[in-house]
Amino acid sequence: MTQFGLTDDQQAVLDVADRFGRNELFPLAEKMDNDEWWPPELMAKLGANGLLGATVPVEYGGAGMGMLESGLVLQGFSRWNHAFGLSWVAHDNLCANNIYANGNEDIRTRFLPKLCSGEWTGCLGLTEPGAGSDALGSMRTTAVRDGDTYIVNGSKLYITNGPVADVCLLYAKTTPDSGSKGITAFVVECDTPGFNVAQKLVKMGFRGSQTAELHFDDMVIPAENIVGELDQGHKVVMSGLDIERAMIAAINVGMSERALELSVEFAGTREQFGQPIGSFQMIQSRLADMYVWVETMKTFMWQVLAESDELGHDDAGRGEIHARSAAAVMYAANMCNQVLDNAVQIHGGNGYIWETEINRLFRGTKLLEIGAGTTEVRKMIIAGHLLSV
Repeated sequence: MTQFGLTDDQQAVLDVADRFGRNELFPLAEKMDNDEWWPPELMAKLGANGLLGATVPVEYGGAGMGMLESGLVLQGFSRWNHAFGLSWVAHDNLCANNIYANGNEDIRTRFLPKLCSGEWTGCLGLTEPGAGSDALGSMRTTAVRDGDTYIVNGSKLYITNGPVADVCLLYAKTTPDSGSKGITAFVVECDTPGFNVAQKLVKMGFRGSQTAELHFDDMVIPAENIVGELDQGHKVVMSGLDIERAMIAAINVGMSERALELSVEFAGTREQFGQPIGSFQMIQSRLADMYVWVETMKTFMWQVLAESDELGHDDAGRGEIHARSAAAVMYAANMCNQVLDNAVQIHGGNGYIWETEINRLFRGTKLLEIGAGTTEVRKMIIAGHLLSV
């Protein structure tokens, strides 16, 4: 029978990530959630194990893998510690991969090796207090030319890894009154004077993934730190958004796989009326639905990530891949919500208790319908593509 799925090498990548997640990340998950705690030595350990810079070529210290393989790493991590999975993708995809894809040779050489080794942790500075879904058109952070430097003032909000980052891929307005254009991407070290973590944000879910509001007060950035071209930051954003959405789908898959596994175990051991609850048809119905949702979101995510590997960075942000990446993350987030809702129902009172693993997973689902473009934005992208054909 013909098998459609991962190659042996791709399965090996997933197995390595799953094993690292189970052995190294899962033991940290409860403390990270309870205390909003970040393990400071963990990034270097990942770097030493070749689990950073997944899509960055080996000459810059990366693993030189494709987008699908990168997604498999995220899927494996998210089974065991989805909060860390979110921080990993912000570092590895939103920061490191974007720097590689859009930076010149000088920027690649200066920043990528330390991001790939785990000496530095990266973040992306895009969203602002008044600029969420309209992140480009409503941007207020400014960068004003001053000789060979730019003076940056403004703020960013909901920045994953913000409190612990060493490097930020930052977007700022360089030409006023230009709508979604006139924006430039800069790479900046977070110990630069004027770069301030205004507050660490306390969240409902993904609590171990550190999130911050950032302020920039007359922060000076060298002009040589521009990523891409002056006033063309929208191209840098769009080159990464499709990949980001397809990658975020992998978090949903990993969380849903773990929720299904926990639910099957619970249904087989929890007894009511003298028998395991898994013998009741209504419980079986929920498990069957969960299995179908997990399998369909998994294969859809793999397919879209494989397709994104075939694109040039100039091809992102439009066409069918733009719609398919939005569809992959929308479907995965919606189904993850359904899987976790059913999982908590199967666990009953146990699922409602804060300290249980299934509760920790459940509290994370809503973010995945908001981050990387809300469900509503994803629908607009899909419908826009359909109506333009």
